[in-house]
Amino acid sequence: MAVVLQAPAAFELKSAALTLVAVMLKTTDLARLSQALDERFADAPGLFDNDPVAIDLSHVRDADEPIDFVVLMHLLRGHKMLPVAVKSGNAQQMEDALAAGLSEAHGSGPGALPVRQHAPIDAGAEPPAKAVAAAAPATEPEPEPMPEPPRTALVIDKPLRSGQRVYAKGADLIVLAVVSFGAEVIADGNIHVYAPLRGRALAGALGDTRARIFTTCMEPQLLSIAGIYRTTEHELPAAVLGKPAQVRLAGEKLVVEPLQSD
Repeated sequence: MAVVLQAPAAFELKSAALTLVAVMLKTTDLARLSQALDERFADAPGLFDNDPVAIDLSHVRDADEPIDFVVLMHLLRGHKMLPVAVKSGNAQQMEDALAAGLSEAHGSGPGALPVRQHAPIDAGAEPPAKAVAAAAPATEPEPEPMPEPPRTALVIDKPLRSGQRVYAKGADLIVLAVVSFGAEVIADGNIHVYAPLRGRALAGALGDTRARIFTTCMEPQLLSIAGIYRTTEHELPAAVLGKPAQVRLAGEKLVVEPLQSD
């Protein structure tokens, strides 16, 4: 009997949750943007290492001036960013972006940058007859809010080297070894690093403003909570640099403070 040997598959397809940093444009003046990028990254040339980014147009979608996406992509690449997607632009902006080779960001993950929105509600429209008939009396008490489900945690017990990235989807992230410069830790919840934190830490990736970052040795490359970030081209205060510290959000400002041992 002949035996037929199958060659191993050359590839396979799997789902992947990818995280992206969003570059939120606040001007369509690319000369002004170029100057701002130069100033912003003058003291932190190694902040990006050809990392993929998405371009967020939500603040410029009503602008009259067109955006030259070829030039914009060139500017971002000059600062070691790799633009791969675009979101929240108007119809013409999205058409121009797609023609320049960008994709439209979809999905619900922290880097997927969802673009779908609920349809607006017309406050003056009459409700359907069935809806009126089924409406609850005004005196009926509202149901008690359901408690939030307990958050799980992803535990990493090996060092994370430059270029490695870990994402704790729907969970806290606990790292028991060093997070090296160039490595990235991301969590929808809190981040705990019981070792030196030298790379990038992004907590509350889906917008949880209550998330925090904790480490026994604060030496980060970048800190972010709910999309508000801070780089450390300007050295952290001596009270927290290289020491046990936490990061929390106070309004729109990141606060880095020592961990008390009382």
